[in-house]
Amino acid sequence: MREALGPIVLLAVAGFLVGGVASLWRTARVAAVALGVLAAVAAAAGIAWLL
Repeated sequence: MREALGPIVLLAVAGFLVGGVASLWRTARVAAVALGVLAAVAAAAGIAWLL
């Protein structure tokens, strides 16, 4: 069960970062883009881990 926790945590972190992107988009676009890239990496890593 513990080995299945990693991808879930990564996908949760990706969702948290996407929320940060939505929050920052109007005021700080550079930071929002950086968070978007990190969210994409976290989501890709979580999905890759599941496969």
